[in-house]
Amino acid sequence: MARFEEFQRLFMMSEPEALSLNAQAALGAVHQPKRSQFSLLVRHFLERFFNHETASADGDSKSRLILIAIGTGIPGFMVALYLFPVYHPWKGWPNSHWTGAPPSYWLTVNHHFFFVLYSFVALGIITVFEWDMFFPDLLDVFVLTTLPIKNWKLFQARVAAIAIFVFGFLFDANFLAPLVIPASWEPPNVTRLLSGHVLAVLGSGLFSAAFILALQGVLVAVAGERLFRRLSLLLQGLSISMLLMMLLLFPVLSGAVPVLVESGSMAVWMCPPFWFLGVYQRILEGPAALPIYGKLAETGLEVLLVTCVIAMLAYPIAYVRRTRQLVVGSGKHEKRNWAARPLSGLLHATILALPEQRAVFHFISQTILRVPRYRIYLVLYGGVGLSVVVASLLRLTVELGQVRVAISADGVRASVAIVIFWTIAGLRMAFVSPGNRQGSWVFGIVHGRPPMLHAAMELLKAAKLWALLCVAAVVSVALLIFHPLMPRELQRWPAAASLALIAAGLCVLLTDLFFLNVKTVAFTGDPTREQPILALSLLRYFTFFPIVLWIPVVSEPWIEAAWWHFLAAGAGIAVAHWGLGMVHRRIIAEHCIMPGLEDDEDDFPMKLGLRY
Repeated sequence: MARFEEFQRLFMMSEPEALSLNAQAALGAVHQPKRSQFSLLVRHFLERFFNHETASADGDSKSRLILIAIGTGIPGFMVALYLFPVYHPWKGWPNSHWTGAPPSYWLTVNHHFFFVLYSFVALGIITVFEWDMFFPDLLDVFVLTTLPIKNWKLFQARVAAIAIFVFGFLFDANFLAPLVIPASWEPPNVTRLLSGHVLAVLGSGLFSAAFILALQGVLVAVAGERLFRRLSLLLQGLSISMLLMMLLLFPVLSGAVPVLVESGSMAVWMCPPFWFLGVYQRILEGPAALPIYGKLAETGLEVLLVTCVIAMLAYPIAYVRRTRQLVVGSGKHEKRNWAARPLSGLLHATILALPEQRAVFHFISQTILRVPRYRIYLVLYGGVGLSVVVASLLRLTVELGQVRVAISADGVRASVAIVIFWTIAGLRMAFVSPGNRQGSWVFGIVHGRPPMLHAAMELLKAAKLWALLCVAAVVSVALLIFHPLMPRELQRWPAAASLALIAAGLCVLLTDLFFLNVKTVAFTGDPTREQPILALSLLRYFTFFPIVLWIPVVSEPWIEAAWWHFLAAGAGIAVAHWGLGMVHRRIIAEHCIMPGLEDDEDDFPMKLGLRY
């Protein structure tokens, strides 16, 4: 019973209820467990993985760990559960096409391929997310090194924490699916199926994590900390984009798997999940498996071994260089960017005429890429957006035994909305993120807290202008990249003009909508005491995002049809922008008439939605 209570306590979001003095006396003396210095260091580093400002701004590492663990393990379990009707069809089941025959061979191969691919993507994203925590930071160097702890023991503890982190998530992402796979699939040989499944998904996930660690270690060891920091954001964004792209393209790629495998295409040898699919099929089918599966399995195991060896050899060198760099310093002096002075002068003369607007605009420019949490938000949202764009654009078809890639016209139209939506969503998430309020006191002293209505509107207008200019630059680059790939129907000037109008309108209106309820200057908001409900947050995106995608797909042909449609659409965008501006002004006016809380004042009434 005591063991069950200890296990149950792991999943409690809050501390257990207080016991009476008699109950506490009945429990006897409290014996603190004896832990070695090494175990304490390992626990400390593991907690840092989930209790730093990027992973948990509110410091609630236990809650965040539980949410991440559940979110990582559930998809594989649900897919394995949903495959039950595929292997056990019956009459009357919707779209079952009941014939009494088992699923085809290549359909089962695609099911195996999904689990291998999911393990690869999940471990890769988790490793990239904790990118900055695998090496020492200033806290470790200037606090832990002053204690009577040997440097070698610090290194060993960090390596052990990384190993526990990787293998823990490797287990968490894959242990639920094998519990239901035998019942869902009812294979003729359960032992072979489970052996192949477990070894394939573990190898795929381990290779993904080891490759990220090896890449990071080699770059730091060879190029040094300064160059690595310049490339870090780009590498994180590309890594997350590629991983999510592979997962989102699975429904499209699954139809081409038979042709790619049977033909021995170069794409199979360049895609690591296919290597471990070879492990899966070779163990499951034995000698009867296709010869290419054996070759893929050998390649996967050899590359996995080499990658792990490179990661283990490069990490100690990178660890020493990173520690030395933190102690000595980079020696880099910030210099004014003279190339940006003409642009700043143009902005000051046009849209940034007031001092309040200039202060907030440059405050955002100098802050957003310096804080790790803001950078990872931009990387995550940008990676999701890029992967969804590629998945929307590409269409894979099999013709005469060959896989052909085509660009969808509707995919191009939808991609414009995807780029705008995820760029603004990422910027909004970074702007309202709490926990880095070192610069907020300036605005409070100069303009008050909350400021007067005119000052508040100008401060918030500068943030919207910054986001609008950023998303306009991103979508302009995207349109230039899309133009050579567009079908002919979208390269004519009426289609190009209508697409440009839609892009401009979405930039303006989505910026208005995302920042409609933002009442504080960027990066200066107070941390919330309430836990956000993840399901409701995702529901907002799943509801609003398809509507945004639907707008350019439906409206672009209509705008292109006649010139007065173009004018009507432009007038509609202007009216909607004006209406959202009035609503935003009313929200800010109501906020400004409420007296602000002092720094040492209790915020209990805020939990009821009240100020006083």
